[in-house]
Amino acid sequence: ELRHRASPWQRNLGYPLAMLGLLALTAISVLIVCIHVLELLLDDAAMPQGIQDASLGQVSFSIFGSFGAALQVVLIFYLMVSSVVGFYSSPLFTQLLPERQDTPLTKIIGNCVSLLVLSSALPVFSRTLGITRFDLLGDFGRFNWLGNFYIVFLYNMGFAGLTTLCLVKRVSWAVQAELIRAFGEDG
Repeated sequence: ELRHRASPWQRNLGYPLAMLGLLALTAISVLIVCIHVLELLLDDAAMPQGIQDASLGQVSFSIFGSFGAALQVVLIFYLMVSSVVGFYSSPLFTQLLPERQDTPLTKIIGNCVSLLVLSSALPVFSRTLGITRFDLLGDFGRFNWLGNFYIVFLYNMGFAGLTTLCLVKRVSWAVQAELIRAFGEDG
């Protein structure tokens, strides 16, 4: 219904650009995680516990300088938004989704707790995936399990594999639906 009410500019330019942006952010995050997996296999310093004594301003947290730092911020924001969307899209938590002007207090408290847990896990999540090495004033690099190679390696491999699978599934289904629609109308 929203697509039919959208202007031609939105339908023909806005939606495809937004989809390309999401596709690019997903591909970049998977690429960074794959590079991090290779670093894990080759160098012990790539573990999330690797840099603990670096003080802010003395060590660059990105090999690409300011552009890399900006990319890290964009990717972390993207991961935050996608985890919230994924949380509320899961069948178990769809009942928790707030309703406009009709949300009971228990549901509001449940949403606050859920968002607090998701936001608290985000620094550890991004650090474990190798997207950033910055600690955000927390001592997240001191968790004992971040030093376990197998946990970090499987976590990274799981993220890369499942994200790639979802990406291929969504894109291939969309392309398949468009091809069926295009050939169905002509045939």
